[in-house]
Amino acid sequence: MKSSTVKLIVTVLAVIFTGPYCTLAEEEETFSASLDVGAFSKYVWRGWQYSEDSVVIQPSLTAAYKWFSINLWENIDTDNKITDDPEYNETDVTVSYDTSIGDYDFGIGYVYYNIDDADDCEEFFASICVSKCPVLPTLTIYREVADAQGWYLNLGISHSFPVMGVITLDLAGSAGYYYSDDNDFVEVDNHLNPTDKRYKSLHDGLISLGLTIPINNYLTLIPMMAYSFPLVDNADDLITYDNREAGLECDSSYFFGGATLSISF
Repeated sequence: MKSSTVKLIVTVLAVIFTGPYCTLAEEEETFSASLDVGAFSKYVWRGWQYSEDSVVIQPSLTAAYKWFSINLWENIDTDNKITDDPEYNETDVTVSYDTSIGDYDFGIGYVYYNIDDADDCEEFFASICVSKCPVLPTLTIYREVADAQGWYLNLGISHSFPVMGVITLDLAGSAGYYYSDDNDFVEVDNHLNPTDKRYKSLHDGLISLGLTIPINNYLTLIPMMAYSFPLVDNADDLITYDNREAGLECDSSYFFGGATLSISF
């Protein structure tokens, strides 16, 4: 499950899935493609962890023409805690359209999440970014229309600093909010018991730093590290409960890191 803009361009937050930060939506007159392969210490998406004590491999293939793009993304857990075997456990497809008007970048799209041992999910999303602002404030709104229907809002900022030649230091942060329309997506009390109240709360925070290291005209290496945490007690209780129910450690905050190798064509 992820992020944006959801998983379309490799940024410092490509691991999570759907990153909420804008990129300049300059029109490309020719077809372009990229193949990205990431390896990370943990798979984290919107505050939830989907792996434990294993390396996850996340290959991603993107094809684009002008302002349209399509992305195929997979997650491979090299030591699944439940099966104790390597497992392809998620495949996502994202279709998007991005454009610019004045100082603003706009995007719309659709994401299909195919998840093993769980109901598939479908989201539509729209984003706006102030592209002329140094910290690139970006608001992305997601609407889940299949399983656990509801809204997810993510506000992010990011900035890159040149550190040596073409190498940049990339800093990013984001905050998310959930608004559930589903009676099965509910709050959890501080004793980790589900309630009958739909979950409507500030949810997850994410901060990260990384390096973008161009190797040549086609290859780029992006090492990164990040910290994910709940923004409020409601989120802490829900994330802890869900992790416990999934047979994972009852944590709600995580440090994780890894690297992505991006090949552009």
